[in-house]
Formats: sequence, C-alpha cells, structure tokens
Amino acid sequence: MSQGSLNEGGPSIHASAVKVGNLAVLIRGPSGSGKSRLAFDLIMAGRSGMVEPAVLVGDDRVHLATLGKEIEVRHAPTLAGLIEIRGLGIRRCDFVERATVGLVVDLDAQDAERLPRAESLKTSILGVEIPRIPVGRDYSPLPLVVAALTTTKS
Repeated sequence: MSQGSLNEGGPSIHASAVKVGNLAVLIRGPSGSGKSRLAFDLIMAGRSGMVEPAVLVGDDRVHLATLGKEIEVRHAPTLAGLIEIRGLGIRRCDFVERATVGLVVDLDAQDAERLPRAESLKTSILGVEIPRIPVGRDYSPLPLVVAALTTTKS
C-alpha cells in the first residue's frame, strides 16, 4: 500500500505543503529559501480568489507516502496547524491532515531557467512522477505557482 507506514506518516522531509483546491503544492528548498513564505502566500492567494481555496497541510516538516500511483503529504503531528511568519514568529492557522501532491516547487533551484527544458518541469518522488517548478534564488515563486495552477501549456 505505501512506503512507510501511514500510521508513522511515511518518510519525513524538510518541506512545506499547501492544499490548493483538490491537490497539494509541495514546497522544497534549503533553509531560509522562503518555503514558509510561499506557503502563506498561497493561502492568501486562495483567500483572495487568485487560486482555488488553499489551506495549510504542513510547514517546515512533512511526511510523504505512496498511495497507489499518487504521493500523499501529511503534516508532522507536533507541527499541526503551525506556520512561521517572518516578523511575527510561529502562528496557528487552519490546516488539513493530508492531501495528494499535484505540484512540486523547488526554491533556489540550480536548474531554474527562463525557458526551462521539459525534463526540468517534472520530478520523481518515491517512484511517482509529479509536475515541478524550479525557481531561481532571485525570483518570486508566487507568480510562477499561480500561473502553473491557473493556465495550461500552449
């Protein structure tokens, strides 16, 4: 059924996740790259109607598990409903326990390009291929994520 017991939450990774509509955006990157900021920006974009309603799955640490041909992300129980807001500290917000990952955002990605190659726009997690956005260090990720969630490839 899954790699890692669902009771244990599966492998733990340093990442944040937000459920936007029916699928989660998994946000990866080095410490200080803006994972929490993008997570909160997506929640605010959902509140403003820029994207479908968005709610936190987990911030800073999440668990991944395979469910058939999908990846499920779950919050770390000790961090449930907590998100870091730079300048305010750790805050509590609404959250969901789990969601299916539909998009991966890699912050401070070395392979970020203006016109990315097709192979850089996908990644494999636990053997499951998922769409991916590589974001360069000096580029705001929110417009790219909004564009990926609200437009189609031409």
